[in-house]
Amino acid sequence: MVVFNDAEQEKRVDFLRRKEEEELAQMLSHKYGVEYVDLSLVAVNVDALRLLKEEEARAAEAAVFGQVGKKVSLAARAPENPAVKQLVAKLTEQGYTVTVFMCSQASLARAYQRYADLSYATQTKAGVFELSNEELEELLNKVTSLADIGKLIQEAVELKRAYRITRILEVILAGGLATGASDVHFEPEDVAVRLRYRLDGVLTDVLTFDHETYKLMLSRLKLLSGLKLNVEGDAQDGRFSIKIKGDEIELRTSVLPGNYAETVVLRILNPKAIGVPLEELGLEQKLRERIEKEIQKPNGMILTTGPTGSGKTTTLYAFMRKINSPQSKIITIEDPIEYHLQGIVQTQVDKKNYTFANGLRSALRQDPDIIMVGEIRDAEVAETAINAALTGHLVFSTLHTNDAAGSFPRLIDLGISEKVLSSSVNVALAQRLVRKLCAKCKAQRAATPDERALIDRILKDVVDHSLVPGDTATIWEAKPDGCEACHGRGYKGRIGIFEAVFMDRAVEEVLRSKPSEREVAEAAKPQAIPTMTQDGIIKILRGVTSLDELKRVVDLDALV
Repeated sequence: MVVFNDAEQEKRVDFLRRKEEEELAQMLSHKYGVEYVDLSLVAVNVDALRLLKEEEARAAEAAVFGQVGKKVSLAARAPENPAVKQLVAKLTEQGYTVTVFMCSQASLARAYQRYADLSYATQTKAGVFELSNEELEELLNKVTSLADIGKLIQEAVELKRAYRITRILEVILAGGLATGASDVHFEPEDVAVRLRYRLDGVLTDVLTFDHETYKLMLSRLKLLSGLKLNVEGDAQDGRFSIKIKGDEIELRTSVLPGNYAETVVLRILNPKAIGVPLEELGLEQKLRERIEKEIQKPNGMILTTGPTGSGKTTTLYAFMRKINSPQSKIITIEDPIEYHLQGIVQTQVDKKNYTFANGLRSALRQDPDIIMVGEIRDAEVAETAINAALTGHLVFSTLHTNDAAGSFPRLIDLGISEKVLSSSVNVALAQRLVRKLCAKCKAQRAATPDERALIDRILKDVVDHSLVPGDTATIWEAKPDGCEACHGRGYKGRIGIFEAVFMDRAVEEVLRSKPSEREVAEAAKPQAIPTMTQDGIIKILRGVTSLDELKRVVDLDALV
């Protein structure tokens, strides 16, 4: 006997009907020359929805589902419908640029359901993710550890209402701000999506959640960042802002195609993170005083070196803030501009026309006193920057070398004459960032014999022994489970470890023979400036950081 399951059969037919409708909408979108959108896969922005009354949207079989600044996205079942054209004209009169998408009836039904949720959402400025003072304070009071953030996100994931995606993002972003994260990483894997924060330079797991939730969150982030919703195979970059207590914090969005889904990194550009005064960077006092003299000079070049994420930009910004005045003109050429500085002309390179090289040449025509070039990448930029330093300008820039002494062989490799170097480069500074021990829970202990031998061997070549603390047998370390103040990490904040080579007669002499890094470092020894490793050991003995943290950043074995 054959048994028919009517309910199952009806469900199957309904699925095929919906699939057929979506395929037809996608096919017609090519005919009308518009993009296709499936609103079951895209989060509808309630702020955008407010631009049209529900009655007029239903009458035209259309809905506004996305908004970034004055750019809005309108989904319509029939783009050629006169009623749709009237809506486009109305929005255009209001100053909006409208992009029309083709969608199915089922997609519109999903958008119309969101009108019921308008009472749950606060109206925000497009492109700005607004957290209310009360909401933020409530979230910050609940967050004492990463486990708390994970719990709050899990609660938001389990919400059944459509506004849960907004709630999840609120918790993720507020948690990132509360813990001082520099980046938020969404990493899709086989069965789940992993969420991680970069805290003081180290990635830390928060929790995992399901792919369905992530798909909706990804669409919401793309809309906020002004990215294309229907592009999945290409990398995309965008920006949006978080508004907290009247202040806007920018976030830079990077989307990359991945094995299981697109992976997203949000870079939190908190102005407070870059606003570190020169006195708080971590420069030892004698070195800081020498550098302050160099940045007051009317011409020459000051270089900072180190890998990506070592704090070079923060250092250069601290220099510029220190010497910025109404009497001087400062122009920067950056890629990209991450933080805005008042009283300084900041420009951003692009791949086609405004490169570092022609940007630098154009900036010189504006009669600046000080120029900051984001990075010296090639011979053309190096030559132009050196010439600027020789012709009455103070030039700040960065190089990718391992140490300060390596700056000079690197510039020679880029075709700069060794004779010109001695007249143009004032100082080369190298740096790394190490995490600072939490002041409330750090612990002191006696160094083991091996640790004592390592410390003694590194410090034996220090020229200026007044920099070394008297007790070299006691070190500081992080408490394993931390405390509330450091969110259970044992570390809170970061500080630089530095080394520098100043141009003097000995360095000038050695440059004539196209020296190696080691030869330059040897010639600079009488300057009595500790190496980065020695600076790190001194900071360990002073209780600023730990030996484990220094080992993470610098290869100590190469020196012993």
